[in-house]
Amino acid sequence: MLRQLAIAAILACNPLLASAALGVQQPIKPPTLGTDTVHGCYSSKGSLDNGRPVDFNSQGECNKVCRDQLKKAVAATYSGTCYCGDEYPPSSSIVAPAKCNEPCPGYDQHACGGLGTFTVYNTGFRVSVGESEPDTTSSAPVSSGTTPPAASSSTAAPSAQPVTDDNSSSGPPTVAIAVGVVVGILAITGVAGGVFFFMRRKRNNEIEEEHRRNAAVNAFINGGKPPGSSDGLSMSDSRLDPVIANRRMSDGSIADNQDYSRRILRVGILFHL
Repeated sequence: MLRQLAIAAILACNPLLASAALGVQQPIKPPTLGTDTVHGCYSSKGSLDNGRPVDFNSQGECNKVCRDQLKKAVAATYSGTCYCGDEYPPSSSIVAPAKCNEPCPGYDQHACGGLGTFTVYNTGFRVSVGESEPDTTSSAPVSSGTTPPAASSSTAAPSAQPVTDDNSSSGPPTVAIAVGVVVGILAITGVAGGVFFFMRRKRNNEIEEEHRRNAAVNAFINGGKPPGSSDGLSMSDSRLDPVIANRRMSDGSIADNQDYSRRILRVGILFHL
């Protein structure tokens, strides 16, 4: 009788033991405003950053920390660190829920990630949350063995680009130099030609002016009149004495009130004594 009771008691306790399993990843639920929900198990935390240690890390504690920062998503780890952000990790990093099997320090019945995995939640601050681009640097430590080859290949590719750029840009700008030389020669030639024609025209003007002055002087000396007078015609007064009028030298002092160029008939008065 006692044996049957013991067996019944053990069978009755088995469901309790099963329900008390540690580190169980909670099922994925649709996001709900004001309530934190599980979004999945990921091998990368993506753009989630601002890691903050929490003494008693759990789903509720991590969500509270990130919700206070007005963040939309959160990633929890069993090491006691919470990562907050506005985007889920890339969907390419989703793994099986069984890989998030490490108990949360603050509530061991729930899983807070696993070895190289993260449990990601929606904080309930926003229902619609996007996902970040794939980023190998945020992957879990499990993939660290494959990271060095990727890093070496990524460093080898950029090393070839600077060499090509340096070779292509190291040549002298021959076209620019040739254009500059041609433009300089044309400018110097134009300036020299302008100076030459200016001096030549100035010299011609001076020669013409000198010829005009000499011609005017010669005409004045030879004809007694400067150029521009009336065709050499002169007006003569019949009352003038032609002999005296053409004389240039005077015979002596003459009175100013008499006109000696005219012949005056003088009448003499004889006085008889």
